[in-house]
Amino acid sequence: MIRIFIFLALLGAGWYFYSQPGQVTLGPGVEASEIPWQKASGSPDTHRVDNYTITELADFRIKAKVLSKKNCFMGREADLSPTDLTLGWGNLSDESILEQIEISQSGRFYRWRVKSFPVPRREIETSSANMHLIPATDIVKSVIKQIRNGDIIELSGSLVNVQSDSDGWHWKSSQTRNDTGKGACELIWVDQLQIVTPLPL
Repeated sequence: MIRIFIFLALLGAGWYFYSQPGQVTLGPGVEASEIPWQKASGSPDTHRVDNYTITELADFRIKAKVLSKKNCFMGREADLSPTDLTLGWGNLSDESILEQIEISQSGRFYRWRVKSFPVPRREIETSSANMHLIPATDIVKSVIKQIRNGDIIELSGSLVNVQSDSDGWHWKSSQTRNDTGKGACELIWVDQLQIVTPLPL
């Protein structure tokens, strides 16, 4: 019995440390000034992963600050997209602003709270987003594992929809940065991913 307890404790500790990405602190200042770039796909490509068809909707590129990272294990979504990143750009990449915003992830959603608004509510809503990452290559998978909270990343790929070939289950990406709530997350087929966090002075 004691051995089982010790095993479960070690397993729980291992899961905890795996799911905690660490923290990078860069200090005040906007680190990712541009809004995400997006262009509708003229003739969409499709990809096959296991029993799923992934259809590209729009080319997508972003440079942003990682506000929160969550590794996901439950649900069929995790088979395709094992990691969510909450990303911020513009003023939402400035730590002097971010320190006044409480950010969390629960389920596959991102939530924020403030005592008083350091920037307008709509700016928080439109300059940050929760993004589900589907790695296109093993290299991308490896980079995702290295990402820490606070990192600056550059990502390119496609916004996609996913359809199960067996039972009709589907998962759809948002195609705008202006929506909120359920369905507002981006689902991204990630072709390239780099960590470009500046070196400390």
